[in-house]
Amino acid sequence: MHVVLVEPEIPANTGNIARLCAATRTALHLIEPLGFRLDDRALKRAGMDYWRDVRWYRWTDWATFLAAQPASARFWYVESHGPTRYSDAAYAAGDYLVFGRETAGLPRAWLEANRNRWLRLPMAHPHARSLNLGNCVAVVLFEALRQLGFPGETG
Repeated sequence: MHVVLVEPEIPANTGNIARLCAATRTALHLIEPLGFRLDDRALKRAGMDYWRDVRWYRWTDWATFLAAQPASARFWYVESHGPTRYSDAAYAAGDYLVFGRETAGLPRAWLEANRNRWLRLPMAHPHARSLNLGNCVAVVLFEALRQLGFPGETG
């Protein structure tokens, strides 16, 4: 699996997600511009000593990232108000889970162009706009891994 963070802004969120990716052997893709420096203390603190175990990539922009991916790559865009619940998607090994900036999410044009791959996390409270980015990544990634039988599980 792949987790893609498009222009992440909060170092602690990215560090937490890096730790999640290390624990699940999931590739992490960071799409610039980043809202922090990669030597940020909060980024390192949140990722703890897991950064050395993360297979991660830094991309200068979305177009460069897309051009480097195989033509067969499947992208799931996770953003509020999507037509499909994340738990109703049928994930496959090697899928890309794409998440946007903490303050702005993903571009609306991307979502509209990919309605069949636009996922949401259901929320019961009518005024809840979103969840923490790290929580969203964990929920969706673990559902995908559950569907795949938790490959590589060690215990």
